[in-house]
Amino acid sequence: MREDIAVFSGSAHPQLAEEICTHLGVPLHPVRVQRFANDCLEVQLQANCRERDVFLIQPLVRPVQENLVELLLMLDAARGASAKRITVVMPHYSYARSDKKDAPRISIGGRLVADLMATAGADRVLAMTLHSPQVHGFFSVPVDHLHALQELAKHFRQYDLSATTVVSPDLGNAKEAAHFARLLGVQVAAGAKQRFADDRVEISSVIGEITGRDVIVLDDEIAKGSTVLELLTKLRELKPRSIRVACTHGLFSSGALERIGSQPDVLEVVCTNTVPIPPEEQSPKLRVLSIAPALAEAMRRIHNGESVSALFETA
Repeated sequence: MREDIAVFSGSAHPQLAEEICTHLGVPLHPVRVQRFANDCLEVQLQANCRERDVFLIQPLVRPVQENLVELLLMLDAARGASAKRITVVMPHYSYARSDKKDAPRISIGGRLVADLMATAGADRVLAMTLHSPQVHGFFSVPVDHLHALQELAKHFRQYDLSATTVVSPDLGNAKEAAHFARLLGVQVAAGAKQRFADDRVEISSVIGEITGRDVIVLDDEIAKGSTVLELLTKLRELKPRSIRVACTHGLFSSGALERIGSQPDVLEVVCTNTVPIPPEEQSPKLRVLSIAPALAEAMRRIHNGESVSALFETA
């Protein structure tokens, strides 16, 4: 990498930022964040940005609003420091779940926050596994949308996949599950899900071959785990041979990892490090895969003006 790149990290996930910079072979520049007596934040980027290609790494994880404001202030600081181009590297976009108006008088947060980033100074966004495809269109700046399916597939290829079925919890995630199944050369199935509340879902049936097979449940994220636990109940009626659970974003809130990991028929829970795993959320069944190499390669390609979509041409 040349000297005209500058990488900064917010407070959300500095460990991932350090790993990305190690793969890029560039330093992670410091950021000073302080809070005034009136509770307002101030951000200072502590390295030269003038006419440099600036990358700001910040997943929107808890505390989401704090990390969002910090990111907006970092964007404003980089723009004010005459950065040549500013790219937001956002491994997890939590507001992507607010992507439609499915009730009266509600906000569409996914679009609003995308507008805030562009207004604050973002020229480009590098994201990982957005909750739904339409979120890409909320941004008025170019978006490079990566997925972690190759990292997950590499992990699962260590097992005998001759009688394996990838299961999507719902039809909305079925396309990604089908892509994952093609990477592994296995069958795919999907649950018929209906959501009644943020933490209450019902899966009436599973479409596909399950009985006597090794099942990999694939979802984009696991938060409270209600969907996965409901799917496990339905799968048990069909008597699979084994069950593994995989996702890109392991949010694991409200004891979700403990509840899923305590299921005796779940052999392992696999996620990536797009978000930091809380210390209190641990399980001997958890496997965390790194997406730092993929993000670093995408950043290198963006910086050099090369194709990012080419990363998936072999998928």
